[in-house]
Amino acid sequence: MLKLRKETAVGLFVLVGLLAIIYMSIKLGNVQLFTDKYYPVRANFTDIAGLKVNAPVQMYGVSIGFVSDISLDQELNVARVDMMIEKEVKLMDDAIVSVKTSGLIGDKYLKIDPGGLGDPVNPGDTLFDSQPAIDLEDLISKFAFGKV
Repeated sequence: MLKLRKETAVGLFVLVGLLAIIYMSIKLGNVQLFTDKYYPVRANFTDIAGLKVNAPVQMYGVSIGFVSDISLDQELNVARVDMMIEKEVKLMDDAIVSVKTSGLIGDKYLKIDPGGLGDPVNPGDTLFDSQPAIDLEDLISKFAFGKV
């Protein structure tokens, strides 16, 4: 009887430990499971130099989502960026998406300048107005060699 109680206590301890590990993995890994807080939006860029998955998406300086995937579309010759935008934020199809640099280190993020005259964006739609990242090395080399 005493052995059965010890085995049950050890089993419960191991179960609680595994549940804690799973919970922390999901929370620290920023995994979006069982949530409908976001809707997907896509944008195409000619250059996204330095942009990474999970980079923030901001509007008016407020984070409204994150970059969920980056891929290459060889048919259109563009970089396709998939974003997850909070459902409370309503975008118009004339919104402008641009790649910006944050701080001196150069972390990249997406900035959305909202439109106002277009139609509302539906989940899965593509924002067509996009501005690529500014390549500072290219600008400096053009200036240095007098091609500005």
